[in-house]
Amino acid sequence: MMAEEHTDLEAQIVKDIHCKEIDLVNRDPKNINEDIVKVDFEDVIAEPVGTYSFDGVWKVSYTTFTVSKYWCYRLLSTLLGVPLALLWGFLFACISFCHIWAVVPCIKSYLIEIQCISHIYSLCIRTFCNPLFAALGQVCSSIKVVLRKEV
Repeated sequence: MMAEEHTDLEAQIVKDIHCKEIDLVNRDPKNINEDIVKVDFEDVIAEPVGTYSFDGVWKVSYTTFTVSKYWCYRLLSTLLGVPLALLWGFLFACISFCHIWAVVPCIKSYLIEIQCISHIYSLCIRTFCNPLFAALGQVCSSIKVVLRKEV
């Protein structure tokens, strides 16, 4: 009985990962497109003071811009959204795969190898440089500097 509950829980967790609820109201919860593609009519078209078109032209232009942007986006996302989602999913899966199975193991291998080399380097420094600098310190320790102020 306990094993069945554990299996059901694991199945539920796996199902939740792939079928989580998505927010249909806030479709950019992390604000990744906050200032990038948020373009309104006023951001693109503006008439300075003294150079105004007819009010009717301005209203129709606003409506045309807004509606055409809305429907063009919807049409493009309908036609290309799923194929591009598939492409991006595949790309990020490949990147994740390479990172998990190639990059991290290479870095770990490098760190292991470099640790061995660092021990050898440290040994060489302690063997050759430490006595040299200790001797130079002994030689220079008897040097005295006297400052005199001559008037």
